[in-house]
Amino acid sequence: MGFNADFDERPTDAIRFVQLTPPGSACSICIGEGLTDAPPGTGSNLQLVVNDIQAAHDHLKGNGVDVSDVDIQDWGHFVYFADPAGNRWAVQYIPGRDAR
Repeated sequence: MGFNADFDERPTDAIRFVQLTPPGSACSICIGEGLTDAPPGTGSNLQLVVNDIQAAHDHLKGNGVDVSDVDIQDWGHFVYFADPAGNRWAVQYIPGRDAR
């Protein structure tokens, strides 16, 4: 998806901690093994906010992600995709609000 892989370590045999940061973001997500009891592919409310929805769409598509077209709603513009584990993501642009 084009995220920066900041950290990928296995502190124990039961834990793998992977920290990923979207380009230009001050927020990261953490995935791995032994971090949650939730089965892979059950994350259904993962959302990122960006300053440019078209640039985010183009970035994802350019990295081979099967991303939706831009969905324009009154409360924001969105694109949607699922990661390789099946978790569903929304990327949102909120008109009039800087995401930084």
